[in-house]
Amino acid sequence: MKIISGGVCAAKGFRAAGLHCGIRRNKSKKDLALIVSDVPAQTAAVYTTNKVQGAPIAVTRRHLADGTARAVICNSGNANTCNADGEHVAAQMCQLTGNALGLKSGDIAVASTGVIGQPLDVTPIANALPDLVKTLSQQGGEDAAEAIMTTDTTRKEYALEFKLDGKICRMGAIAKGSGMVHPNMATMLIFITTDANIPSPLLQKALREDCEESFHMVSVDGDTSTNDMVLIMANAMAGNAPIAADSEDYRTFCAALRKLTVNLCREIARDGEGASRLLTCNVTGAASLSAARQAAKAVICSSLIKTAIFGADANWGRVLCALGYGLAELDPDRVDVSFSSAAGEIAVCKNGQGLAFSEERAKEILTQDEVTINAKIGGGTHCATAWGCDLSYEYVRINGDYRT
Repeated sequence: MKIISGGVCAAKGFRAAGLHCGIRRNKSKKDLALIVSDVPAQTAAVYTTNKVQGAPIAVTRRHLADGTARAVICNSGNANTCNADGEHVAAQMCQLTGNALGLKSGDIAVASTGVIGQPLDVTPIANALPDLVKTLSQQGGEDAAEAIMTTDTTRKEYALEFKLDGKICRMGAIAKGSGMVHPNMATMLIFITTDANIPSPLLQKALREDCEESFHMVSVDGDTSTNDMVLIMANAMAGNAPIAADSEDYRTFCAALRKLTVNLCREIARDGEGASRLLTCNVTGAASLSAARQAAKAVICSSLIKTAIFGADANWGRVLCALGYGLAELDPDRVDVSFSSAAGEIAVCKNGQGLAFSEERAKEILTQDEVTINAKIGGGTHCATAWGCDLSYEYVRINGDYRT
């Protein structure tokens, strides 16, 4: 397995483009992205669990009912959520995109991200589509990655290659996610492409199971978005034999998917709104996998822990507190806690009791760009990892005037 360049266009037969069409006021910000497969692609998706959902999700669900798609159209700057004509507008986006590409509207998935509750005028999208289609290329992944950003400060792309059935396969992705990110699926927009040959039902299984270990384990601020989805397209252009369930090729495919999604999780958490540090929590010793996941998420979701990390304060009591309310069963006398980073590791709690440690040494460790909280919560064999970020003054500034 090797990391490669190319992002969402790394796989054979995928092109992308992104430009400013006029949804966002700032003309320097791209706000419309398009990803296209040259041939029909097996497609799977996982959606937000928020009961208030954006209109694009309803349309995309219908269009992916047959497990295939050819393209994804996505705008930023407006979520197209809680609008009386929302589904009509989302369907129009698909129809316009299909017309421009010479495809059926049902071959198009649609996504939107941005402000909730503001009508989305489809006119600038319609006007921009000819240029958007004209600029589609295998080098267009970066433009597409920029066009789906909202409060993100950096593009999020990743790609890798691996072998299936003796053939080189590629997988790439772009992502957006900085705020309204919480582990309830999908929490952000992720578009993944691969040229591997895998049937849609198996692709759906791989994606859903992967999300339990990846995107379900990310939190920036405890808010689950109304719009977001993880979508993967597989167009079979690598030429491998169709992947079968419970095969070595399936396990290799899942390992590649996991490597890609975990990298994106880290980048989303690192770029959390106002964040200055990536926060990782590793939980070991859990009696079950679900308990390990609950514990790790409780730690990275704690506002008190997030503010302590921002202040480089080794306040390990907050970690025990989060574990205590995050788990149905916990023996605090069996909990060990340490903090680690590129500067080293320091143990701060053993068997639920504080250890003597150097505050100066702890601060040195906690002021690094990436900080890890290690929590051993018993003698079990299960473990889990979750990703988050610190909570800074900047988060309040960004969200205080986000709409206006």
